[in-house]
Parts: sequence; C-alpha cells; structure tokens
Amino acid sequence: MLIIPALIVVGYFGLWPVPVEPVAWQAPKAPGYVGVYASNAKLAGLRQIALGAETGPEHVCVGPDGKLYTGVVSGHILRMQPDGNAQEVFSDTGGRPLGMAFDAAGNLIVADALKGLLSIAPDGRTTVLAGAGEDAPLRFPNALALARSGKIYLSDSSMRFTPARWGSTLEAATLDVLEQSATGRVFEYDPAGKSLRLLATGLSFANGVALSADEQSLFVSESARYRVWKLSIGAESVDVATPSAQARPLLENLPGYPDNLTRGFDGRIWLGLSGPRNDLDAMAQHPFLRRLMLRIPRALWPTPKPYGHVIAFDEDGKVLVDLQDPSGNAALTTGATETPGRLYIQNADAHSLGWLER
Repeated sequence: MLIIPALIVVGYFGLWPVPVEPVAWQAPKAPGYVGVYASNAKLAGLRQIALGAETGPEHVCVGPDGKLYTGVVSGHILRMQPDGNAQEVFSDTGGRPLGMAFDAAGNLIVADALKGLLSIAPDGRTTVLAGAGEDAPLRFPNALALARSGKIYLSDSSMRFTPARWGSTLEAATLDVLEQSATGRVFEYDPAGKSLRLLATGLSFANGVALSADEQSLFVSESARYRVWKLSIGAESVDVATPSAQARPLLENLPGYPDNLTRGFDGRIWLGLSGPRNDLDAMAQHPFLRRLMLRIPRALWPTPKPYGHVIAFDEDGKVLVDLQDPSGNAALTTGATETPGRLYIQNADAHSLGWLER
C-alpha cells in the first residue's frame, strides 16, 4: 500500500513542471572573506532615515536641487532633503523604479522594471522612452548611466523572466539566477534618434551600470556569475561568452552578488553586494537539483545569511574601500551613493535609508 504514495512523491519531485530550464555552469570556488574582502564591521551601526510605510530604497541619486531621490517597492519615487526631512512623493511610476539619474535638462531618467525606460520632467510628467514587458523592446530594465552626450546606457537583466509576468523583481531575479541561461543584455538609448542599440548579450542577470571617466567604457555587474565587466561603448552585440577585445571581466569571483554601480569621488566606483554566496554554487553543475528546489517549499530553500557589504574600486579593478556588516542589519545592500558629507547605502528591502558620515 505504500508503493502508490511513494510513486506520487517521486513523480512530484522528479516530474512536476517548473518554469526554469537550468543550465550547467562552472562556478568558481568562493573566495570567502579574506584579503581585500577580509571580514569587518565598518558598515555596522548605520544611521537611518525612516521612510514611513515605504520599502526598498534600491537606488539613490542626488538631483539638481540637491535633494535625494529614491525609488521604492510601491512604485513611488520619493524626494527628500539630504537629512531625510521634507519627504514627499515626486512621482508614481505605477511600476518598480530601480536605477535613475538626472539628465542635463533636469529630467529624471528611470529604469523601471515594469514600465521601461522613463523620462520624468521636473513637473512630474512622465514619458516612456522604451517600454518593458513580454513583447516590448526591454524585458527587465534594471540600471542605467547617462553620458555627457545625452545617450543612456542601461542593463536589461533577463529576456526569460520579466517582473510583470512573475509578480515582482525578486521572483523574476530568483528564477533567472536559478536557470543561469545568461540572457541579460546591455543597451545604448539615443534620445536624438529615439533608438536602442544592443551593446552586449550573454550576461547572467545583467545589473549595475557605470561609465568610465572618459566615457569610452562601461562597467556592468553580472550578478549571477559574481563579476563586473568592462565593455567598450562601441561594442556591437558582443556575446560576453566569446573572448573579445570589447568585453573583459574587471572583477571576478566576488564574495557576493554584485548589484548597483555608482560613480563616487576621486575615481571611486561603488558596488553593492546584495548577499553572500550560498549553496547554489554546489548546484552549478547539477541542473536537476535546481529544478528540485522549485518543487519544494521556499521555506526549505538554502538561503544566504543576511550580510551587508559594499565596496569601492578604481577603473583598473583595484579595491579601494570595503565596508561590511556581518550582523545582517544592513542586508540586501544593493549599492552606495556618495555625497560630500555622507555615504547613503542603497537597500532592496529596508524600511529606511541608511547612511554613514563620509
């Protein structure tokens, strides 16, 4: 009598359909928290700016008015004084605003994971520059950087999993990282011609984007493969899986998932590591195990310990600053925004905006 229940269990865990088609890949051995990434508590004890009912200041930028702007899970873009006072809703995109920057005309350019590449005028009027979705030019717009020419460089994290279809950026990102099909892309948007140009493909969850000082190169985070690339802005549909003079890894085998990239002072480029590496590395060569994960309750999944971590590096890939919080109080640190007086810590799920005196 036990045979039938046993067959049902085996059939469920072995045959139940899942939305991913995992790809085997070779994960490098995690470096651990040693050397330039030696464990420290320099990020602990962040001061906090409460955001009320809002959650997830995933990216922060400073406007021409000197105020802080940040997008949150509700779809709001909040505006506030540098000390957090006078908080107000500048815009409601109706989606999930992620990367953002101001152009020369004072428009806020936003990579919204649900709505696309947006331009929000100072009066709040929104223009969709390139839409996002299953049948749109962009699938999962994530981060961006603006050149002095006015051109916009942006990451499109996954062609396989869109937040609109899967309910949230977190769910879509989780599926993409599990699958490892490496469909992330990098685009250039030219406002003059209102056109997208494909620079690079083959990234396993393309994420943060930052321009070099001379604006001839682009730094791009590849979250699911623990590295940061340096791309030529003249690249044309380069597949990063194929060796090329136009694309090379700058930082490899990072101790966590690289997320947002932002320019700081004195040549620094800030990078957030949104979590330490976990048991997924052991499953890299075993696609079946990753399918199995999706057939068991999420509560039983191997999850990384919450761990705050941001670093700053130079354009040659030398790590200049390493700030960590092993306590996990600053978990899901997606990046950092440097101002003359403060370093604001971007966070995907916090109910406040953390900061350190610079």
